[in-house]
Amino acid sequence: MAEIRIGNAPCSWGSLEFDGLEGEAVSPNQMLDELAETGYAGTELGDWGFMPTDPEKLRDALASRGLAMLGAFVPCAFKNSECHAPAIERILKAARLLAQVKNTGGAPCEPYLVLADDNGAVPERCKNAGRVTNEMALSANEWKTFARGVEDAALAVREETGLHCVFHHHCAGYVETPDEIARLLDLTDPGLVGLVFDTGHYALGSGAPGAGVVLEGLDQFASRIWYLHFKDCAPAVAAQARAEQWDYFRAVSEGVFCELGRGCVDFAQVKQWMLEQDYSGWVCVEQDVLPGMGSPKESARRNRAYLDGIGL
Repeated sequence: MAEIRIGNAPCSWGSLEFDGLEGEAVSPNQMLDELAETGYAGTELGDWGFMPTDPEKLRDALASRGLAMLGAFVPCAFKNSECHAPAIERILKAARLLAQVKNTGGAPCEPYLVLADDNGAVPERCKNAGRVTNEMALSANEWKTFARGVEDAALAVREETGLHCVFHHHCAGYVETPDEIARLLDLTDPGLVGLVFDTGHYALGSGAPGAGVVLEGLDQFASRIWYLHFKDCAPAVAAQARAEQWDYFRAVSEGVFCELGRGCVDFAQVKQWMLEQDYSGWVCVEQDVLPGMGSPKESARRNRAYLDGIGL
């Protein structure tokens, strides 16, 4: 039977990558302590500078708590070719750090460099997250530029550090819908670029949040899924966001990404899919906890208890 390990991310403690979506101020030491105390075995890096960027200090912070480093999320406006070179420098900076702290915490782990669009930066995509139309998509030439940037970044990471890149489809970016995910994967080398499948972003980005659509996505992209993010999606909030034309940030602040087991994603079925696919590796829980949403530690504890309850 495949071994599946569960981690959690700094965003679950309010350290989000977006201006305008800030959580309560929590130190990295508090976050790591609470993450370990609530039963998780690994974490992601978070925004550059949130956790130590000195390899020895970061390794000590992880190892002292028995935690593995799972990856680092680095966005880039890949649509714009002039953004590629400076973004690759940022990506390599994170990749070098990851490479020096891999396999910490007592569990084998080759961390992923998680690439993404510069989500939230394009007003039209941000305003219409969860209800994107074809008219809002990239042009054919823009897709070529986007895919070339993703491949160039992944190749640079592999050549310099030996690590691999996965792309994070994400609401409020140009790779949100199932068709957009498929387009990017068609345009990139399957040996070079994998997919981190995010259950909550997929549900919302599909435009029709539901358990069935997530399982369809898992099946459709199975050959490219190297890593999983567990996030739930509240269909009632998504429906209200659609009806009232909320932008992405309003939807998140209203709790569209709810705690695991409280939305439309059937994680027991996702677990069954993982077993059938012989998925072996890490899952990272992401629960965007903002002010007024309660205690990150208690939310993390409830999410872990839910996963325990379905045998993960």
